[in-house]
Amino acid sequence: MNANDASLFNVNVSIVHPEYFFIAGLTGVPYSNYYYIFLFCTYIIAVIGNCTVLLIIAFDRSLHSPKYIGVFNLALADFGETTALIPNMMRTFLFESQYISYNACLANMFLFFFFNTTQSFTLVVLAYDRFVAICLPLRYHTIVTNTVMSLICSAVWAFNAFLMASMYFISRLSLCKSNVIQSFFCDHGPVFRLACNDNSINSVIANLNTGLYLIAPLILILLSYLGILLALSKITTWEGRLKALKTCVSHLLLVASLFLPIICIYLTAITTYLSPNARIISVSLAYATPPMLNPIIYVLNTAEIKLLIRKVFKNRSVPI
Repeated sequence: MNANDASLFNVNVSIVHPEYFFIAGLTGVPYSNYYYIFLFCTYIIAVIGNCTVLLIIAFDRSLHSPKYIGVFNLALADFGETTALIPNMMRTFLFESQYISYNACLANMFLFFFFNTTQSFTLVVLAYDRFVAICLPLRYHTIVTNTVMSLICSAVWAFNAFLMASMYFISRLSLCKSNVIQSFFCDHGPVFRLACNDNSINSVIANLNTGLYLIAPLILILLSYLGILLALSKITTWEGRLKALKTCVSHLLLVASLFLPIICIYLTAITTYLSPNARIISVSLAYATPPMLNPIIYVLNTAEIKLLIRKVFKNRSVPI
């Protein structure tokens, strides 16, 4: 089947939409199926890990606190992001079903970026929680309550839904240059660049979304930690400083796992040429690994969750 076959296109007035897109994926890479299987393994670990965190927080009343409301929302976003991405990749490349309908492509694009941006903003919410806990410890329980944290997280989900609604403008493009998407999923950039009419609005939206979900959250997180460092400098003992800083270790690791790979990819793409295959591998790893690592980081670095898991295994090991 010719990817540029004119019969694939439906014409509605002056706007041309392909009936199907062809997801190119890795090209000319031997044994690329093994890489997709590796990504599927990360998906399985991510699903098990995030579902475990969700269930632990949901059923253990001692974890019904503002911090863990934020962690619950992060685990939910991680689960949604990886589920919107990896299973479709498996169907596309392992089962040689690289064609996807126009509507399914846009739906997949919306869902993936909706959960992906929610991850970034939830890390900002968790940074706010740590900022208040360390800088205003005596007022923490009056400022950051369960109700306040629930409202903030609800606002994050609503804001991201509104933000992703801006992708409506992609439906106003005539995508008639080709129906081949040079990516491993329905990525916004590779799709709107297929337009043969003016796509400047979509380019602005792409840059705006990058600023809102990458640059703005990172700046807010850095500002919160600047305030935390100033507060720590006022603590007289090193033991007190380390004890307060230890509560931030999990969050800092989450921030590093999400933002550092994406920043490195952007800087590499700006400064040097990044081949399509290199871009696909680097971006897919940057999207697939944080949802897998996040629950592991929280289990290993959170005393409350480790204690609860120990209790569960201890109770199971007791003979009846």
